[in-house]
Amino acid sequence: MLLSLVPILLLVGMLAGAVQLFGSDASYGPNQIVLVIATGIAALVGLRRGLHWPDIQKALTDGIQVGLGPILILLAVGALIGSWILAGTVPAMIYHGVALLDPAIFYAASAVICALASISIGSSWTVAGTLGIGLIGIAESFGLSSAMTAGAIISGAYFGDKLSPLSDTTNLAAACAGVDLFQHIRHMLWTTVPAFAVALAFFLLMNSEQATRPPEDIAQLRTALAAEFDVAWYSLLPLLGMLVLIFLRVPAYPAILLSTAIGIVFALLVQPEAVRRFGESLDSNGPAPILRGLWTVLFAGYTGSSTDPSLNELLSKGGMASMLNTVWLIVTALSFGGVLERTGILAHLLEAALKRVRNTGDLVLATVTGGVVTNVLAADQFLAIALPGRMFTVAYDQRGLSRLNLSRSLEDSATLTSVLIPWNTCGAYMSATLGVLTLEYLPFAVFNYVCPLIAIALGYLMIAQKPADKAAPA
Repeated sequence: MLLSLVPILLLVGMLAGAVQLFGSDASYGPNQIVLVIATGIAALVGLRRGLHWPDIQKALTDGIQVGLGPILILLAVGALIGSWILAGTVPAMIYHGVALLDPAIFYAASAVICALASISIGSSWTVAGTLGIGLIGIAESFGLSSAMTAGAIISGAYFGDKLSPLSDTTNLAAACAGVDLFQHIRHMLWTTVPAFAVALAFFLLMNSEQATRPPEDIAQLRTALAAEFDVAWYSLLPLLGMLVLIFLRVPAYPAILLSTAIGIVFALLVQPEAVRRFGESLDSNGPAPILRGLWTVLFAGYTGSSTDPSLNELLSKGGMASMLNTVWLIVTALSFGGVLERTGILAHLLEAALKRVRNTGDLVLATVTGGVVTNVLAADQFLAIALPGRMFTVAYDQRGLSRLNLSRSLEDSATLTSVLIPWNTCGAYMSATLGVLTLEYLPFAVFNYVCPLIAIALGYLMIAQKPADKAAPA
């Protein structure tokens, strides 16, 4: 146990030191160095336990391979954001959103909107990368907190993702526990609905009179948006096209690339002058400003050049290059997680947790803790579902408990807490996409940390702990 804890304790200590030395900039390099050093220490532990370097190297590459899909999606979202701003889609979302959404209920409304969209398409990432971008822009227009808005977006997106039969994590949790998908979803209502109700109550309470932008400033912003972009209803069609693609079960990566292409086409058809201005602003002597503008927005994002500084600040974002620091973080984190899994350190820690189980509450606590710890150490929510899911199945069977309790606890912990960890693929993605540091939105992602607490409380109170004879394995 002491040997297994060495890289873990080192990681925690160095991360705390990075935050003390660099503050909010810790995610822009210092944390990555910490993860590289911790990976080296974990590799030494593996060598001490009899592994050879080829085993360690394979663990490193296998760990990174887990994140290649999310990395590709992340880069594609960077291009999507840039193309949708240039096409007028994001400006149109902000233009109409500030007119329709009441600042007094904005946070709660954002959570509900994202929840409904996420249930429909089964993807929290897609919701954050489309609706979330617009909602962040609307919040900044109102003078509301970006961090709290991000917390509301994440709370709603993960509520919907958790209850959607189209969600990959929902299907994975049911499969790992060997239970029926729809019984799994119904059983999650015991923890999911109360947690979301708490989140909505929190957002309604916090929304009271927080808007700082007076109505005349909002009107000025809308005028500036309309002068710079075509914000008619048809500028929102790329968003509709994206939602249709995801609803038709087109995988996320090609769907995002297709939506980016749609954004480029709309930029050419609807916003030709904006495209030309963007290209010329980079190099007035360029031979093809339109082509240069379209090309640049994909890799470098949109850079505002209007006479309104607040509008430029609001819309200057996106591009694949903006995601490279996050990719660096994901690669180093997954390397660390791969070595921990290959050396058996993770399995050893989970087995130690099971030895302390005395009752149902302890078992639920161990499952939730296992999901959170795996999220922290392996940096991937799929591993955080699969690894405890495989290891804890026997414990639930031995206690005469339905595996529905296991699948629910896996989602309550692994699915929801992944977004609260800066170096986890989910936390890194949300931070890069919404433009808010993970530690800044963490206090406001209320649903994501209240749900695990409710799960633990129900375990000790023996509420909604279904016996095994009522389960219906898949």
